[in-house]
Formats: sequence, structure tokens, C-alpha cells
Amino acid sequence: MSMQRVLILCTGNSARSQMAEGLLRHIAGDRFEVFSAGTRPVGLNPNAVTAMAEIGIDISKHRSKSVDEFAGEQFDYVITVCDSAKESCPIFPGSGSRIHQSFQDPAAHPPDQQLSFFRSVRDEMNIWLNGFIQKANQG
Repeated sequence: MSMQRVLILCTGNSARSQMAEGLLRHIAGDRFEVFSAGTRPVGLNPNAVTAMAEIGIDISKHRSKSVDEFAGEQFDYVITVCDSAKESCPIFPGSGSRIHQSFQDPAAHPPDQQLSFFRSVRDEMNIWLNGFIQKANQG
């Protein structure tokens, strides 16, 4: 059986979608081929790298990508992790399920509080993605 393809989208592809990509690869990489992108990519946030490294997941080599790089590709799941990306997400013809689960933007907090919010969002995503995997396994 071939791996299912998952594209995770947020606006900047700097934090939430990058962390979700790293988490999903880590917990179910044998089941999913995982990608992330942004509707307006701005570069990888160092706090996302730090928060993920704290749990043993290295995303330091990730790069911020535009959703346009994936035009014409097919995915079994397209997951939006912020409301803005949900509203501006392009259609991927022939793709499977579109799923939306919004997570707060940890970079929107004051700099001295951001890492704490990155950790919180990371942990929320981990719980949600484990649920996603269970549902995908049933489908």
C-alpha cells in the first residue's frame, strides 16, 4: 500500500504548518508523505525550530514554501491550521479530504512570551494529529 500524501497549510509556513509537518512525520512517517506550505511564506521561525528540538524533532533544515510549488499535485489530505489559510487555500483537483483545525499563532505574542506559546501550540498539535491518524486509520 502506498503512503498517503498530506499537505499542511498556514499563511506564512513559518511556524504552525512547519511544526505540524515535523510532528506528523515523526509520529506516522511510515504512513504519510508529509509536506507543508504557506499562502504567503515568510521563512522558518527560530522558535518553531527550538520548540520542536525540545522534543527531539529537528525541523532546522525545513524551508518556507509557497503553496504554488504544489500546484497540480494530488493529496489525500489537505489540512489548514489557520483560518486565513483556510479562506485562501487553493483547490487541489482530485485531492481527497480538506480538513481545517485552527491553532493560535504563537508568533503573534510578545517576543519574551513566544517560546512558551510555541510549546503550547506544539503540544496541542501533537494531540490533534494523533487523533487525525486514528481517524485516517479507520477510513
